[in-house]
Amino acid sequence: MPKKSNQKLKLVYLYQLLLQKTDENHRMTADELLVALSRYGIEAERKSIYSDIEALQYFGLDIVNQRGPGGGYYVASRTFELPELKLLVDAIQCSRFITEKKSNELIKKLESLASEPQARALQRQVYVSGRVKTMNESIYYNIDALHSAISAGVQITFQYFEWVLDFSAQERICKRYRRDGALYQVSPWALTWDDENYYLIAYEAASDAIRHYRVDKMEHISLTELTREGQQNFQNQFNVADYSRKVFGMFSGEEKTVVLACENRFIGVMRDRFGADLMVRRLDEKHFAVDVTVAVSPQFFSWVFGLGGAVRILEPAEVKEQFQQQLAAMLD
Repeated sequence: MPKKSNQKLKLVYLYQLLLQKTDENHRMTADELLVALSRYGIEAERKSIYSDIEALQYFGLDIVNQRGPGGGYYVASRTFELPELKLLVDAIQCSRFITEKKSNELIKKLESLASEPQARALQRQVYVSGRVKTMNESIYYNIDALHSAISAGVQITFQYFEWVLDFSAQERICKRYRRDGALYQVSPWALTWDDENYYLIAYEAASDAIRHYRVDKMEHISLTELTREGQQNFQNQFNVADYSRKVFGMFSGEEKTVVLACENRFIGVMRDRFGADLMVRRLDEKHFAVDVTVAVSPQFFSWVFGLGGAVRILEPAEVKEQFQQQLAAMLD
């Protein structure tokens, strides 16, 4: 008896059909699978469908056969469930550092991880157009280069720029390189995402300090053959999440322990900002005090001011004085 064509591909197409067409709300019977396979030029019998599905189940694909009216085969679980994919889509949509073009590409890839009916449900929640997005497509290549440097344990060089206003130029908002375009040379140690931007945390030997740089403002990144330095700053005591908590808006400042007096209703705000391990003590029936380590900067003062007087700086005295000076400057 002659062998039927494309039999070696039958199991592959069956695997693809079940992943693309089925989920707990959309099932396919053995007859429907046979018809679908025939569209790929594959002839099969019902008995072979049963044995192929058993093989796929043995392989690890979670296929369930629901019996009765409206029943059939479907993939019951996947690497990502639909609510997880929706969460990832939301994160991509809200991320300013991801361009609109790249956002649409990434969401399309996420859709491929769901069944086609689920992908349509994902598509209905996509509203990328019109959101505030970066125009810098090179950030993806920057992140890749930085990961490579961190993994290899080598130093990097790059140029760093800022946006400036120049009414004499053709484009009024233009790019200006810091240090007159001279190369920065640092030892990269970690990448962190803060306030919708990616930052590189690195050690700079010239200043013997930990610095951070916005990845979308870095250009011409090159990996050197020099071994990364600054291990003494990053070993054991350094924690990226802890560093991000202390630094407001990724603006550096002198690190100090500050005592804050807060209204009781602001305990959630303190916990969200500084973590769950807060040392809290009662001041009176309506207020508590908390000691936090922060990088004292105008951004920290702005955060305190934005809480509308419900949070006050108690100590140290020099930080209170700096805050008062900034308030006076704002009034002027």
